[in-house]
Amino acid sequence: MAAFITNTQVSGYSLTGKRNGEYGGLLALIGLFSFLLLLTSPGFGQTTKARQLYDQSIKLFGERRATEAIPFMEQAIKENPNFTDAYIKLGQLYEFTKRYEPAIAAYRNALRLQPDSPASGAAYQSLSNTLLRLGRYAEALPYLEKYQTLFAPQSVQAKRIERQIETARFGQNALQRPQTVDPKPLSPVLQTTPSQYFPVLTADEQTLVFTALKPEGDEDLMVATFNGETWTPPVSLSPGINTPENEGTASLSADGRLIVFTACQGRKGFGSCDLYVSQKTGDTWSTPDNLGPTINTRFYESQPALSADGRRLYFVSDRPGGKGRRDIWRADRDSLGNWADPVNLGDPINTPQNEASPFIHPNGQSLFFASDGHIGLGGYDLFVSDSNQSGWSAPANLGYPINTSEDQASLFVSATGKRAYYSYEEQKDGVSQKSRLYAFDLPESLRERVRPVSILKGVIADARTKKPLAATIELIDLKTNQVITQVQADAQTGQYTTVLPSGGEYALYVSTPGYLFKSLSFDFTQKKSERGDGLTLAVPLEPAVAGATAKEILNNLFFESGRYDLADKSRTELNRLSAYLKMNPALRIEISGHTDDTGEAAANQTLSQKRAQTVVTYLSQAGIDPGRIRAVGYGKTRPVAPNTNDENRRLNRRIEWRVL
Repeated sequence: MAAFITNTQVSGYSLTGKRNGEYGGLLALIGLFSFLLLLTSPGFGQTTKARQLYDQSIKLFGERRATEAIPFMEQAIKENPNFTDAYIKLGQLYEFTKRYEPAIAAYRNALRLQPDSPASGAAYQSLSNTLLRLGRYAEALPYLEKYQTLFAPQSVQAKRIERQIETARFGQNALQRPQTVDPKPLSPVLQTTPSQYFPVLTADEQTLVFTALKPEGDEDLMVATFNGETWTPPVSLSPGINTPENEGTASLSADGRLIVFTACQGRKGFGSCDLYVSQKTGDTWSTPDNLGPTINTRFYESQPALSADGRRLYFVSDRPGGKGRRDIWRADRDSLGNWADPVNLGDPINTPQNEASPFIHPNGQSLFFASDGHIGLGGYDLFVSDSNQSGWSAPANLGYPINTSEDQASLFVSATGKRAYYSYEEQKDGVSQKSRLYAFDLPESLRERVRPVSILKGVIADARTKKPLAATIELIDLKTNQVITQVQADAQTGQYTTVLPSGGEYALYVSTPGYLFKSLSFDFTQKKSERGDGLTLAVPLEPAVAGATAKEILNNLFFESGRYDLADKSRTELNRLSAYLKMNPALRIEISGHTDDTGEAAANQTLSQKRAQTVVTYLSQAGIDPGRIRAVGYGKTRPVAPNTNDENRRLNRRIEWRVL
């Protein structure tokens, strides 16, 4: 897959940043051409006619006439069946013209004649490289092991061959234990251009953005939506984003309203390839902005990966200070929109070679990326690493057939951890033809590694006028009191999308100036088997108007049964209310306590009063004037639901607040 993508270029650049296809294409051909010409002469002991045929073949290849050169080399071998060097060069000519089986046979004939000669090193190298490229690991292994014996144990050549031996052994084992995957092409309606690649989706998997290669060689960002049955025909993402030059390798926030993409020429930038950002409001994308000199440098920056809320960015760069050629870096954005200095991910993610196409799952912990530096099945393989308190785990190869002997460019995994999207490169006779978008169900062995998230989306509006509101949605871990995600609702539509990680207790706050904030509670601690639900929730916000009857429930206050002392995890809610009152110093509020109908009425009345007073005491200690707060206990007299079951009784046990 990546071989095709890396050869896709405009003005000499591909969106993966490989100048003139540095891992394939022209430079590879030039390298093989030079290798053929620099090999030693056929040596002595050949007939005059055989040497003349050999020389004529080399001359034709020097003129880039490889196909015409082959018959002369074949004839030279017929003239002298023991012509070892002619077998080697014939194999390389076959390989150059993508005729791999005859190439393998020619190399093997050379080695049959001189298996132990250092002069056969070129045959061992070419034969093993060809077999590895074709994924024939078991066949390559004995040749590599023999080839290694031709060099001193600690030499550079021996170490290089040792790495190939590791690749062959890993590939052989991977083929014996394949992953259960069945990739299926996405709708053919998406195939409006010669090739499509680097798919990214919104968290709900309803919007798809991908890079499309047009017939004229231009790369643009295209968008399609899922209508419930199939994908709509793709259209240009935006005339303000796409230009006659190339744009691609994009990343979306979970709600699809923030995009970071790569452009390598045609815009004023800092280096060969820069990262740009655009924000969507309503149906309109803003004019793209360069991410600036903190992110972009005179070096190469590309292949962005946004966190779900768009506050963290991963990308690839070859700037100084890295571990290898191209490394994965990370930068965080503050509340003012400024990016901090990027940090190199270091060990064990980056290697002395190349890392590419990072993708951070919406859970913020699972990082998928491509690498040719970690041991795999050859070329670029896909890996996953998990973030934990001690750093990143050792990257795990995604296995065969997700990875093959061909390059694998990128992978997008759904928020639920169930589906994966990628591009598959179709080939003919070893030559890349086109790239199409595919999807497959993530095998269970990999799904277990991906902590799923639930998706919460809806519309935020004024509870009275129904006017959409550009509110802020914050998700806070009640255990750590840390902000997990923070997103903004669309200013025109009020629409929002956020993700809710599994395995914890979370407070979600929806707020905007002039309104009471909405407090929601999500407890996923008992739902470890949950594979990511989709929730739709409209959020009406009440205006903060004195004397109004509007009220909000403080859903993240926790009391033990029959008690009025607050659990420690209630601090998140109380601190939020305290901060709100400090920002609105003229407001006076009522804190009211309510119970269910269990127990005596008088006891419930007392309990509700004490619980309300506990909240007032906390706020007072936090610096709020007690004269601004009134505590009232209503006991069981104001239920919000009939006390007919446990769930309704839970709803009735609550603390509310309203503006006086």
